[in-house]
Amino acid sequence: MMNRLRLIQGSPEWHVHRLKHRNASETAAVMGLSPWLTPYKLWEIKTGRAVQETTYPMQRGIELEPKAREAYELVTNRIMEPAVVVYEEYSASLDGISFDEDLILEIKCPLKGKDSETWKMAATGLVERHYELQVQHQLMVSGAMTADFWVFDGKEGISVEVVRNKDDFYDIQEAWEKFMVYVNTDTPPPVSSDDTVTRQDEAWKAAAQLYLRHKQTVDEASRLSDEAKAKLVALTQHSSERGFGVSVCRFRKGKASAKEEVRVTIAKQEEQPC
Repeated sequence: MMNRLRLIQGSPEWHVHRLKHRNASETAAVMGLSPWLTPYKLWEIKTGRAVQETTYPMQRGIELEPKAREAYELVTNRIMEPAVVVYEEYSASLDGISFDEDLILEIKCPLKGKDSETWKMAATGLVERHYELQVQHQLMVSGAMTADFWVFDGKEGISVEVVRNKDDFYDIQEAWEKFMVYVNTDTPPPVSSDDTVTRQDEAWKAAAQLYLRHKQTVDEASRLSDEAKAKLVALTQHSSERGFGVSVCRFRKGKASAKEEVRVTIAKQEEQPC
């Protein structure tokens, strides 16, 4: 049976809670179906190697959620209360749950509104698979019979009913069991082309420090070279001058060009300056 927690979504305590549980919003990533989060990236977050970033679309969704829930309540004449619920290791942060706990609400506020794939699919009565898995996880944890998937564009909303699917429950649990082996043994899952692997071994550290040291030397040499070049250009009085192994040439590309260009080169004795 699920338990409700006295947690405010987005609070420091809520973030600590999420690190310790199998969360609905992470299920698509665990199953390799998230458009934004790979299993490897999630593993980095779960093992403390990385922090979940709040992107602009995510922040916009957070800010619009109260307005979206109010719009849903006006349309459906239902009252939905946000809640954080847990069942064993599984957790779900619900955008709303009814008083009888038979219905839950999941809100999405896509950046492109009615032009988004999320809205277009909802208009045909469908939910994108990565979102469907999130909702099925929520149904599994909460024990609710159905969910309303509410897509809101800032003014209007459209709803899709999602019913419990025990086959999805089984697949979700199986995927999480396999993923948690990687977390508990501190072993990274297979990486994809979308992943950036963080290296912390001594060989990489030594090579990186060597590169940075030489890069700083090169950057400083480039800065000093530019300063010396500027001094030579300032001293030039004719279109072509040479001395002490350096040539300075002033020229225009094409007769009609008003822009003068300057070339500073190391001069060889047998070559003409320009």
